[in-house]
Amino acid sequence: MFLDKVDIYVKGGNGGNGCVSFHREKYVSKGGPDGGDGGRGGNVIFKIDEGKNTLLDFKHRRRFIAENGEDGKTGKMYGKSASDIYISVPPGTLIKDTESGKIIKDMSNCGEFIIAKSGKGGWGNRRFATSTRQAPNFAKNGLPGEEKNITLELKMLADVGLIGYPNVGKSSILNIVSMAKPKIANYHFTTLSPNLGVVAVDRDFSFVMADIPGLIEGASDGIGLGHDFLRHIERCRLLIHVVDISSSEYRNPIDDLENINRELAKYSEELIDRPQIIAANKIDLIESEDNDFKEFEEYAKNLGCEVVYISAATGKNIDRLLEKIVKIYPSLPPLKIYESETFEQDYIIETDNKTHEVDIRKNKNIYYVEGEWLFKVINSVNFDDRESVMYFQRVLNKSGVIDKLRQVGIKEGETVNIYDLEFDFVD
Repeated sequence: MFLDKVDIYVKGGNGGNGCVSFHREKYVSKGGPDGGDGGRGGNVIFKIDEGKNTLLDFKHRRRFIAENGEDGKTGKMYGKSASDIYISVPPGTLIKDTESGKIIKDMSNCGEFIIAKSGKGGWGNRRFATSTRQAPNFAKNGLPGEEKNITLELKMLADVGLIGYPNVGKSSILNIVSMAKPKIANYHFTTLSPNLGVVAVDRDFSFVMADIPGLIEGASDGIGLGHDFLRHIERCRLLIHVVDISSSEYRNPIDDLENINRELAKYSEELIDRPQIIAANKIDLIESEDNDFKEFEEYAKNLGCEVVYISAATGKNIDRLLEKIVKIYPSLPPLKIYESETFEQDYIIETDNKTHEVDIRKNKNIYYVEGEWLFKVINSVNFDDRESVMYFQRVLNKSGVIDKLRQVGIKEGETVNIYDLEFDFVD
């Protein structure tokens, strides 16, 4: 089974909470705060596995959630950080945001990529000790890890792509020139998934060739298998257009060329501009060598394509086809790498001096204040502790929340609601 597109859910581990603790030891008075910090959660990391060429590993597992960091402990002991999760994907896999469809990362010729960052561990109460606040009775909670719904889409990495109608000999050619062993039979749609093979021309030069199945007229609209596999042609730097020059299935090779090129153009305007070599296959089935291919060659010339007459069944002129590929190879366009269409936003730390984004709305004389960073602050405050509450008030002032409330017209004594925490505004 071939699987080249799948939706999955990833989540980084939450950071551990900071610990509230005070040193207690015989003969040691006023030991002071000794609550340790929480450990960070685990990251979710993608890496390339050169041995994979399908997303079949994701058929039965669609959720990847890293472990949370441990909470801080007494005695200034840090909580243990969680291990990272590694997800292996084939080279050429695009990571997309499921909702927007935007590309997050192209896993081609790159190193490891963190898709869901872990939450940082919270500070223990010893971090909040100062000369004037010697016994802080509060700590900071760990931050939540990132979570995303993403789509993995495989676009194979191949230098040369074999395209053409079913049963024209694409798999046979790949079988001859490489060690790949695709299924070969005399009926349509023998190949149900792309096949890759490494073609070793000599000790110092080789390239990757792909057999792209299922292209027929209407492929770009979902007819046949082409709608599923057209995406794998997008990376190919050179296209070998295989046609049945013998018309053994009563199709005109010129019509085949026109139809397939039309589908490529409808799918992507870039594809029709890719360099092409026409491999006129099944020359062995033509009884007379006096056949006139003038019209066919004139059509190929107008396309700007060279023609090589071959027989995948007997191996005739396969070496000439390889010579043409080697000759044109240095001038081929570079491998297409997709740029990220999103950007990663670092966690906002509530102690920054920057003004943070908040949403303020009024409903029945209550001002509702919301913001992702503010939700994290709420979770780190001990509202039973006076000093912790004072810390929360300073955060609201420094971040500009109080100023924004004034700007929307709040009056003294009116109610402010921050994630179900309500208090009267005092100016």
